[in-house]
Amino acid sequence: MYLDFFGLREYPFSLTPNTHFFMAYGHYRDALNTIRVALDSGEGFIKVVAEVGCGKTLLCRTLLKQLDERFYSAYIPNPEFSPLSLLRALSDELAIQAIDKADHYQLTCALKARLIELNSTANRQVVLCIDEAQAMPQATLEELRLLTNLETEKRKLLQVVLFGQPELDSLLNGHNLRQLKQRITFATRLYPIDQEGLISYINHRLLQAGSNGTVRFTPRALRRIYYGSSGYPRLINILAHKALMVAFGRGDRTINGRDIKLAINDTEAATPLKLWQ
Repeated sequence: MYLDFFGLREYPFSLTPNTHFFMAYGHYRDALNTIRVALDSGEGFIKVVAEVGCGKTLLCRTLLKQLDERFYSAYIPNPEFSPLSLLRALSDELAIQAIDKADHYQLTCALKARLIELNSTANRQVVLCIDEAQAMPQATLEELRLLTNLETEKRKLLQVVLFGQPELDSLLNGHNLRQLKQRITFATRLYPIDQEGLISYINHRLLQAGSNGTVRFTPRALRRIYYGSSGYPRLINILAHKALMVAFGRGDRTINGRDIKLAINDTEAATPLKLWQ
């Protein structure tokens, strides 16, 4: 729509979790480093919690992309499964054949054999990343814990990284999941971007999208994006994208405060501007 006008290769504020746009800033950098250290040390469970729109999925996919040949990665984006369905999904991720009619016992045996094969023969550590983990039933989480009991004398056969909303903490505080909670050796949390970081975030995404500096957000526009989004990356993207559309409509490469006001008024989840802003 406006790519040629602004001199961009791609939309800088798309909502898809494109790892090309990941910015290793502040707690996002710290969270990624924490996970990498935990995986390198062979820990069983790692937990990442953040509010809706804070970038959990982008962090998850960035992690998966950065894992080197020492790791064999598996990814489950929607874990609202029964225990048996979880075993089937993991079996599929680990390329285990002929699982359609396998029962619980057969799947568990096949998974153990495959995990041993990858760890011993291929010398690769299996990492399972589960997004939206707060949606997992308690019985499925318990099944996951039992899977992490599989280990050699030196290390776990399966490491799990749980990405979830704050409801995940409430779920894990349940009495029935106390054993799993004790297995979480590393936990980190993502927070909204601060005002200083927002400027870097906007510029980073524009640069990654191919901007040569012709696109400019005024200081007032940036302040209004921060106020309207409360620092949540998803809302920042929505407001910035809509503001670019408004500026494009009037043939201007400078995004001003009025453009952001219009974007905020058009976005239900945004914080409304007060009259003096």
